Amino acid sequence: MAESGLPIDQLTKEVIGCAYDVHNELGAGFLEKVYENALTIELEEHGLPVQQQFSINVYFRNRKVGEYSADLYVDRRLIVELKAVENLTKEHEVQVVNYLAATNHDIGLLINFGSSVVVKRKYRQYLKT
Repeated sequence: MAESGLPIDQLTKEVIGCAYDVHNELGAGFLEKVYENALTIELEEHGLPVQQQFSINVYFRNRKVGEYSADLYVDRRLIVELKAVENLTKEHEVQVVNYLAATNHDIGLLINFGSSVVVKRKYRQYLKT
């Protein structure tokens, strides 16, 4: 699985565009796993390497204390967490930031396939905008 070589900003835009394409075709109302599978297909068709249910280990004092799975890991550098809920919560956002902290990745996407697509870019460290 070779990396695409896209700058991270372009990669995030590509993933977001693919999410809109999936939602435009499927519409609202499916379970999260349906959107995960469809987005994986869409990303692969755009030539982006993607891994579903990417394993993330959490360490405390150099000992493994937990393991989580991010929905998608795109291009070996972008964590993507998917939801299919009416409204995103602060807990959803914190989940992505925790995944970033555990992997030392700087940016991730939280994408909700509710009645319309909602995308939040999340950063490992707080960035003033």
